[in-house]
Amino acid sequence: MPDLAISPEKVGFLIEKAREFDAKEGSTDPDSGSNASDDNMIDVLTDNGDDPVVREITGFINSLSEDEQIDLVALMRLGRGDGAIDEWTDLRREAADGHNSRTASYLLGEPLLSDFLAEGLDQFGLEWGDERTVPAG
Repeated sequence: MPDLAISPEKVGFLIEKAREFDAKEGSTDPDSGSNASDDNMIDVLTDNGDDPVVREITGFINSLSEDEQIDLVALMRLGRGDGAIDEWTDLRREAADGHNSRTASYLLGEPLLSDFLAEGLDQFGLEWGDERTVPAG
């Protein structure tokens, strides 16, 4: 089994945050004008383009080492079915070849990111645990 440069705990943190991001929907009432209590707090699930979860995910990914970012992209692609675990070296090489400063944007553009990361870890036989709410060092 190949080694991962990123810990399952860090991937787990990202899975949780990606699920928070996935729960958001596009703005359905952009000119609301009413207060949150009048709307039964429904606007909390609206993505208004200035999402603190997106900022948190982006900051977290940007703080990872280059090797961790590469493994994160390769892990997402593994979970997406772009290759099998025995093709990890190829998946990782492709991720390394395409590595740039937009890793966070690339990953956030993947609608099923959390599912793909979880599936990728599963193929490694690793568990991420869904009780963690802060990243592991």
